[in-house]
Amino acid sequence: MPQLGCYIKPACLNPWTSPAASFLPPARRHRSGATAARGFFAGRMLSLDQINADQPLILKELDWAEQEPLPSLSPPCPSWRQDVSLDCKFSPEDTQAHAWTTYYYDLLQCTLQQEGLPETVDRTKEPRTGFSSGDVTICILGSPTSYLSVLLEGSSQCPGNMLLCLSPSWLAKVPSEQHPGESSLLVSKAVSFELGGRTCLDEFSPPRRVTYFMGSFGPCKEHGQSAGELARDLDCPTGGSGELARLLEDKLLTRQLLDQRAQVGVPPTLAFTFKRLRPLRDVTTERSVRMVELSGKEGQENLIQEEIEAFLQGSVMEPYSQVVVKPSGWRWSGAHAVTFHAKVEQAAVLQAVLALLETLEEEESALLEAFIPTARLTQPESPNSTSPSSTSPRPDLAIRICTVVCRSWGDQPLLSQVVCGVGRADKPLQHQAMVPQSLESGLRQQGMTDEAQLAAIRAQVKHKAEAAMTAFLEMEAGLSVEQRGGRRAQTDVIGVDFLLTSSEQVLQLMALEMNSQLCLETCVLFESMGQAVGVPAGESSRPLVETMLRRTQCHLMEGKHVLVIGAGGVSKKFVWEAARAYGLKIHLVESDPNHFASQLVQTFIHYDTTEHKRDEEHAQRLVGLVRERGLHLDGCLSYWDDCMVLTALVCEQLGLRCSPVAAMRVAKQKSRTHQHLLRRRKEAPLGWASEALYAVPCCHLESHADVERAARHLSFPGVMKLEYGAGAVGVKLVEDVQQCHLHFEKISRDLREDTDHPGIGLGWGNAMLLMEYVSGTEHDVDIVIYDGRMLAAFVSDNGPTRVPHFTETAASMPTCLAPDREAQLVRAAYQCCLGCGLTNGVFNVELKLTASGPKLIEINPRMGGFYLRDWIQEIYGVDIMLTSVMVACGVPPLLPAHAQPRTHLVGVMCVVSQHLKALKSTASVETLQALHERGIIRLNLLEDELVAREYEEPYCNVACASPSRREACLKVLGVCQVLGIDSPHYPVTHFLSHFK
Repeated sequence: MPQLGCYIKPACLNPWTSPAASFLPPARRHRSGATAARGFFAGRMLSLDQINADQPLILKELDWAEQEPLPSLSPPCPSWRQDVSLDCKFSPEDTQAHAWTTYYYDLLQCTLQQEGLPETVDRTKEPRTGFSSGDVTICILGSPTSYLSVLLEGSSQCPGNMLLCLSPSWLAKVPSEQHPGESSLLVSKAVSFELGGRTCLDEFSPPRRVTYFMGSFGPCKEHGQSAGELARDLDCPTGGSGELARLLEDKLLTRQLLDQRAQVGVPPTLAFTFKRLRPLRDVTTERSVRMVELSGKEGQENLIQEEIEAFLQGSVMEPYSQVVVKPSGWRWSGAHAVTFHAKVEQAAVLQAVLALLETLEEEESALLEAFIPTARLTQPESPNSTSPSSTSPRPDLAIRICTVVCRSWGDQPLLSQVVCGVGRADKPLQHQAMVPQSLESGLRQQGMTDEAQLAAIRAQVKHKAEAAMTAFLEMEAGLSVEQRGGRRAQTDVIGVDFLLTSSEQVLQLMALEMNSQLCLETCVLFESMGQAVGVPAGESSRPLVETMLRRTQCHLMEGKHVLVIGAGGVSKKFVWEAARAYGLKIHLVESDPNHFASQLVQTFIHYDTTEHKRDEEHAQRLVGLVRERGLHLDGCLSYWDDCMVLTALVCEQLGLRCSPVAAMRVAKQKSRTHQHLLRRRKEAPLGWASEALYAVPCCHLESHADVERAARHLSFPGVMKLEYGAGAVGVKLVEDVQQCHLHFEKISRDLREDTDHPGIGLGWGNAMLLMEYVSGTEHDVDIVIYDGRMLAAFVSDNGPTRVPHFTETAASMPTCLAPDREAQLVRAAYQCCLGCGLTNGVFNVELKLTASGPKLIEINPRMGGFYLRDWIQEIYGVDIMLTSVMVACGVPPLLPAHAQPRTHLVGVMCVVSQHLKALKSTASVETLQALHERGIIRLNLLEDELVAREYEEPYCNVACASPSRREACLKVLGVCQVLGIDSPHYPVTHFLSHFK
């Protein structure tokens, strides 16, 4: 039966605990590993006489190792330049440290060469200047082979800002200017990763301030300062720390987490430890892991013997015939002194445990665990099985499954890569000794061909790997700042190893261990092998790099002073909560002196801006108020339709980043938007589609005479709406000129000024427009533009509106459109924004997709309202609220170029006119919030009062999430039926019909 075990593994050659030697050319690899093994046994680990004599393979390797010379740190015939400047003038290295720096530089060049990438260009003769504290600087300290995938993915997502340091001397800690007691990390030299995998050796004068730091956080006793020591108490985010690495590499702790919190199966384990100060001391439930705390090393033999006998004879060990004795603790990471024993040999087991305990320090443990056999799958028959030559026996094989899990947005774990290794069961399989392959390939080789079963195993791997990281992150969240190694320290990536075993003919996954780097390195090697045949790389590291960028950008925005003009209603409440969470200093200008947001911001400025025809005057007065208060602003923006032009005027006078005032005026007036785009028909570059293609004929209306004139020039049916309106208030489908007159008269009478219906734009007047009706499906495109460049776009679908008033009913994201049709919408939104002069900001563009292509409805020159910010963050991990602040502050957002959706959301609007009874009973706010907290629905509350109005806006949006759109539709339909939202007068099935 195939079995998977462990063996004594040499210590890492990497001074930052990275197994770089496994990536060396074959001629050098064995010498490096052997010398490392000699160093391992010469240190504080087990001596040769403490290892069982029945381990002939291990002893043979050790004898050979003693005869090997020290490894050379440079190849005999390198094909790259050797005269590069690796010294750092700010922190000179000694001879040994310089030798290691040279070794890592050679290793980088060898790796780049094998990947088909060009040699690193030495640019140190011309130090790079001009970097400020606001620039993204992601720095990794460690072996280039350990982080190659991360570095190359970073070169794509943030070219020139992903830096590799080959020596700790290239970095320096200085006292933080803004956070007493913490330090800033400066990098004076690094290898910069540029687009296409190009690399450059750079010096920075003055040194660049690091905005995110990651590295090999393990111990570094021989070669000076480690990444763990550099990461402690930094003022920038770090992807780990020495303290967190110590926990992650503690096999007893992680096995307890897997067993008791993640509910993931682990080998039955008996642990002996003393003076343990680790977390989880409060856990009393014992499932598969029993921990025995010893009072000391002396006089414990009887207790240990009793515990071992009870463990070996207990029911949990009945299925197993062998056991493993191994150490647990940070010192032992990468150097497992492991022995194997038959379960019946209790005396030998006892002696092995006692010998191991003698070598342990405080908080370390000796583990006695079951040796788990791998599942025996049906072996595929050879095509020549009838041939006499095919009768040679096949060895039993073991499969080790290796996973990488990244911390994604919202602190959610995300499985990014799965590979496996296959080897002989009688030769223990370790990361450095296996050739990685896909999980499906490994299982198929063992005879598993059923696609459903393969998919089920992959799904189980995903579930258990993510559960493992969830357990670790929950434990980490309960640690103090000191225990984490700093206020900004958190674990952003882990590896989890599994064994496929079976119980009563049922395949099961057994978690072996969690680690900080080994799985990532194995997956990097797998992706590197795949590039040779055109398999895209970066899967294992893409979510990690996205997390790096997300955290570094939050760090850059912390403490920024932002002027926000107009607070909006309850639907904008998230702005103030998010601003506080991000550490933004918000100075709010608002007309309502009693607005709830006045208590949630840094500074509240009461100023009446409701009469927007006087915006030039308002802007001058606001600028005066800002200067009187001595506010030093980094940016100014608004999330409220009415205040967009005023915001542009203020930005213009204060010299802050914003789209031009003229562009805001064009976008604010709906008919002017279309007429402006139509006039640009002749301005399109040769061979380039004009944005006029997307505009719709329309006319401005201020009188009945305007209605008559518009009716003569436009085709019916048409749509009438307020020029400056919001929320579809006052919108109506009209069939002829008589209906136009009637609707114009009604709006002119009912909606005259802002107090008649606050928040819909009446501060700009109640002029209307008539535009030709366009048939097709309706969509929103939320687009991010910085200096005229589109950085990201997010497309959502709307369900059929409630004609004749076009109020929104349902929505879905991501879009269900084909990629080419989605691309048409994105391009149309981008061209329309640029055509109007909108060059900086986050904009919401409403379009219809017709048979002949997209047609513009309107441009909202601010981020999307209702549920859109919440949905985009949940699905894509991008907060367009923070993104809009970054643009306003002149910080270029670094957003995922091709963000993959994490889930599908489908939601239904509730309106008071149709749902008042339900909203007071079965769908009350309390009920909806309870369902939201339980994860059954996703609730976005848009109003705070149940008031029925003739011109109504949605009260709330109720949505459901699912991996598939169809399932999300079924969920939300079921919820609406149970809560009483669905009815013959409000047919949810019809409103969801566009999303099938």
